[in-house]
Amino acid sequence: CYHTIDGNYHPYACSIIPGYNYQIYNSCKRNELIMQVLNITVDHVFLACGFTDMRKSIDGLAAIVQQNFQLDPFSNALFIFCGRRHDRLKALLWRGDGFLLLYKRLDNGRFRWPQKQEDVISITEQQLRWLLEGLDICQPNAVKHIFPKHTI
Repeated sequence: CYHTIDGNYHPYACSIIPGYNYQIYNSCKRNELIMQVLNITVDHVFLACGFTDMRKSIDGLAAIVQQNFQLDPFSNALFIFCGRRHDRLKALLWRGDGFLLLYKRLDNGRFRWPQKQEDVISITEQQLRWLLEGLDICQPNAVKHIFPKHTI
């Protein structure tokens, strides 16, 4: 879909709030474009295992982060929650001047959401990509990064 931003045509601009003057980056994937436009960088990504009541909004999700997980909702971390049907995600992020609430609903399919006993787990950027692409966050055949300490 094409919409006008600053008089120019840009693909995927339908997900951008009209009336705002955003800098557009070249990207072939819609999710990457949104993340680049918002310039989101985080130190940690946390998943709330199990399911969360998707009726909760910013204050309710921030309370879960603070009271249930004993984490700081005002830190530079992305907190991701999933509904009971595993077809909806909400992500909470503090941006310095307020919370950003992201919402994603799948029209077909389900997220491979972890059902472990832990309340919250930390995942990598790669695991987040896998999750958003419908894959499990534990990929046994993925090449693992190694950090050697010695050379021969």
